[in-house]
Amino acid sequence: MPIYYQQNINDFTQLAVWKIEESESFFTQLVTVQQQVTHPHKRLQHLAGRFLLPYLYPNFPSDLIQIADTRKPYLPNEAYHFSISHCGDYAAAIVSSTQRVGVDVELVTHRVNKIRHKFLHPSELSNWDIEAMEEQEKFRTLTLLWSAKEAMFKWWGRGDIDFSECMQVEKNTLKSSGILNARFQKDKFTASLELHYRLTNELSLVWVNND
Repeated sequence: MPIYYQQNINDFTQLAVWKIEESESFFTQLVTVQQQVTHPHKRLQHLAGRFLLPYLYPNFPSDLIQIADTRKPYLPNEAYHFSISHCGDYAAAIVSSTQRVGVDVELVTHRVNKIRHKFLHPSELSNWDIEAMEEQEKFRTLTLLWSAKEAMFKWWGRGDIDFSECMQVEKNTLKSSGILNARFQKDKFTASLELHYRLTNELSLVWVNND
């Protein structure tokens, strides 16, 4: 079973990352495509993400999932809060019966360096000292920070967010796993968030669970 990573975050919240090694038929026996996904690999990613929901919570009512105007998938009665992410051959999902959640998984890549000014505030670029980093460290750090903001964006779930202005991540020494402290602010709403992460030279995973 290609579970890449799994964690019981607390009594009500679970997380898993699946390395996709199966054909589409493996997933379609268990879940259906609820969106119009024409690209074969993107459809495979979609199916793997949906597959993880009942994998984590066997009673998860996948057939009741709806898509909000912000493109966020949700359950109408919020029996479970959940978030899905995928990249390359990986799919990630987090499910909670009590807390709002967000997850993001990304392949570490140089491409994120080209858009760093779009999602990082000037103070973040300065505090993290991005320009002084060795190339590989820079790509790992930027990918993790992008993951962090994507996870927060999904946790927020209401769209209309300026990644640079509304979400800022405090400088920290990066390890293979750890916690990042972040501040989220949208209009009059503010929240201090703990973002949990796992980071390798190939993959970045960030999740948040907070009421």
